[in-house]
Amino acid sequence: MPYMVEFNQYGQHETMGQGSPSPILTPSLCRAARGMLDWTQNELAERSSVSRSTIRDYEGARHELHRATAAQLIQALEAGGVIFLEIEGLGVALAERR
Repeated sequence: MPYMVEFNQYGQHETMGQGSPSPILTPSLCRAARGMLDWTQNELAERSSVSRSTIRDYEGARHELHRATAAQLIQALEAGGVIFLEIEGLGVALAERR
């Protein structure tokens, strides 16, 4: 599964190379991605191995995440079917369900 998808000027998507910067998971993107999957904070915690209190505090903008923790959350959300897109910033979308 690609880590991040970029849409070119023709609307075609391409997988970004390894040298590309990691997407920045903001508190609102985390909440939005979790909402798209209809997951509670507890479900995201279980699937990502990140504590619920860390997710709660991050989504409430009480503190930042370490890069490794953000990577765990992103990986769990992508495994659930979310795709992170870069379109004049960062956004989220659901992958096609199989």
